[in-house]
Amino acid sequence: MEKQPDLCRVEDALDILVGKWKPIILLHLLQQGTKRFSELKRSMPGITQKMLTQTLRELEEEDIVERIVYPEVPPKVEYSITAYGRSLEPILEAMHEWGTNHIVHKIRKQEGMNKAGSQEERK
Repeated sequence: MEKQPDLCRVEDALDILVGKWKPIILLHLLQQGTKRFSELKRSMPGITQKMLTQTLRELEEEDIVERIVYPEVPPKVEYSITAYGRSLEPILEAMHEWGTNHIVHKIRKQEGMNKAGSQEERK
């Protein structure tokens, strides 16, 4: 299928996935299953409660994450990845693999520059 740049939907996909915490939240839910809010918060020490709440709401709006509230006192709230959200798994895995390969590429490139610089200094 030929892709037409003016009809590209990559930006739409990135709107859902981009953000410091979205991929991390999704990977936690994909790998570890249903989590309570406090469990997610503990697994990501750098995230604020406000940011976690906001990010989960955004993912819930897109039908990527499901929020279940149990009628208990205190309220019990659990988050899980939806069946539709699971369709992101191969995309996230591919992005993780590409990111890993990119870091290795940058390290090798820098090592090559350092090696070339050392050779220049010896001349």
